[in-house]
Amino acid sequence: IPLPSCGAPRLEPRPPLAARPRRLSATRIETWMRNPYGIYARYILGLEKLRDLAEEPGPADRGQLVHAALEAFVKAYPAALPEDPAAALAEIAAATLADFGLAETQRLLWQPRLERLLAWYLETEVERRGALERVDAEVKGRLALEAPGGPFLLTAVADRIERRRDGRLTLVDYKTGGLPSPGDVQRGLAPQMALEGAIALAGGFDELPAGPLAALEFWKLGGGNEAGELRPAAGRLKKAPPAEELARQAQAGLEALVAAFDRLETAYRAHPRPGAAPLYDDYRHLARIAEWSVAGEAKAGEAKE
Repeated sequence: IPLPSCGAPRLEPRPPLAARPRRLSATRIETWMRNPYGIYARYILGLEKLRDLAEEPGPADRGQLVHAALEAFVKAYPAALPEDPAAALAEIAAATLADFGLAETQRLLWQPRLERLLAWYLETEVERRGALERVDAEVKGRLALEAPGGPFLLTAVADRIERRRDGRLTLVDYKTGGLPSPGDVQRGLAPQMALEGAIALAGGFDELPAGPLAALEFWKLGGGNEAGELRPAAGRLKKAPPAEELARQAQAGLEALVAAFDRLETAYRAHPRPGAAPLYDDYRHLARIAEWSVAGEAKAGEAKE
């Protein structure tokens, strides 16, 4: 028996060029590729998901805590570590944890994990500092691109930028959750780090001169059985492209993406690539994904009969 078609059309908004965003952060470019409707809903309609009134602190909040503690530590000691780095980091982490105002039960749950990941971080920090001139945290950057619809501004905030003594730069992104796959990074489906690299190559980060790229890295700070992991953005295989090549490819891909959406016929569709749909989508219900995907499955079934 064929499934009844609900007849729900797939939404394909095509707003005027003047309404389309001319500025996005590097973290939003992946959304733009995987789910353009999410960009439409957030930046054109101005819709933003609100937190539940009784929502308990979760993984995103723990990530903010870790980022805040490491930012404070790096900003306190950008050029050289203190005499007792472990004590200094522990003091900053305790103050950061207190500022979050967690309930006692939540603090007791988070603290062991936090201590394990900070121990891994400190070991990594001490090992690396000898080759570094300085380290900067939460560095704002921007890169202006020319496009058919007018200038487009890419923005970013780098978690950590290391300037080596030879002048080369290493960009680091702290991750307290999962890491993007090397394949997605190389194919441009997870372009955040590579786009930050493009900004660095152009000298677009505040108070940091342009410099050649040494590496783009993810530091996974989970605090579980494996407290931390350092991984090059494009993986460890020999075939992985070097950081500067990744950065140039990402910039070229973004320029093509901007040009595509500068054409009025380009629609902000939800999940245009089924195999590359986002894991989380705050706007699924607005895009009526359940309705039109069921309709599409029904039509596919009818075509096969």
